[in-house]
Amino acid sequence: MTNPPRRIGVLTGGGDCPGLNAVIRAVTKNALFHGIEVMGIEDGYLGLIEDRMRPLDYAAVSNILTVGGTILGSCNRSDPGAFVVGVDAEGAPIKQDLTDRCLGHLEARGIDALVVIGGDGTLSLTAPFARAGLVCVGVPKTIDNDVWGTDITFGFMTAVQTATDALDRVHTTAASHHRALVVEVMGRNAGWIALHAGMASGSDVILLPEIPFSLDVVASQVERRHARGKTCTVICVSEGARLQSGEQVVQRLDPTSPEPVRLGGIAQLVATAIEERTQVEARHVVLGHVQRGGSPVAADRVLATEFGARATRLLVQGRPGRMVARHGNEPADIDILEPAGRQRLVPLEHPLLDAARSVYTSFGD
Repeated sequence: MTNPPRRIGVLTGGGDCPGLNAVIRAVTKNALFHGIEVMGIEDGYLGLIEDRMRPLDYAAVSNILTVGGTILGSCNRSDPGAFVVGVDAEGAPIKQDLTDRCLGHLEARGIDALVVIGGDGTLSLTAPFARAGLVCVGVPKTIDNDVWGTDITFGFMTAVQTATDALDRVHTTAASHHRALVVEVMGRNAGWIALHAGMASGSDVILLPEIPFSLDVVASQVERRHARGKTCTVICVSEGARLQSGEQVVQRLDPTSPEPVRLGGIAQLVATAIEERTQVEARHVVLGHVQRGGSPVAADRVLATEFGARATRLLVQGRPGRMVARHGNEPADIDILEPAGRQRLVPLEHPLLDAARSVYTSFGD
């Protein structure tokens, strides 16, 4: 147990996500209630490196519960322990450890604890700060729902709703033109968005990273549907879906990023394969970052508020080095570094897979 902090810093790292502002609001209001001052760190760890911070009071966080994005800004390219300061003659990134600089900025500002809101990568970057004696508490964030140690992350349900709305809309145009429509959703190596949105929209085929698929099987499913008089086929595919050969479709590589692999293009590959193997016209749609944007749905506002309040409570209770979580319907917390290097994937025995198969949904296997 440690004493409650006098002043805390709050940062949002990684990609943006619906519900970030709800967490910032809950952390700030709860901290102020307990007499703890709050500093907002701008643009994630980049603001920590560059010493860009500002005080957060009640006025600063009023009326942001329903607002998408983050009032603090975010950055998914700034690792204080391996910060890219340039490139060498061959184009390889030159990295520098700026942890001590960050610690100096925190000390100068009188910040003795950090609330870090982010995914597994952002949370893992707290390790050197914790080793230096700084109190850290994590709040798991990602639309992908792939943070290890929690059954759900805020932002996921909003992304699912956005993807479901899109799938519902393409269904009508697919039916009008008797086409196969392939919709690519986010998720990296986890198929949670595709599974939930695919089921919610009644997609005929759902392609997940966890279940390698065959293009021939997908094409056969399209042909069988049209032979039965079905006028269209809607396919929901996760950006990280793998062919049975194990391949993923990589859009590009960015060696300067902590996550250098940029997935994308699987929907176009599937649509092209359908047209090559069948007499059915196919089109593809990539939802991309639209899934991250907009106002969080009610369930994400509630979850984000719960997570933010619990994070501050852990600090007040003197329990550092924890990440808030949900296990089933119960609040929980785990070691903040436990999710590092791990992903929560869709287990092959998950009941939703059986439910989907029971209504004749194909997973391309």
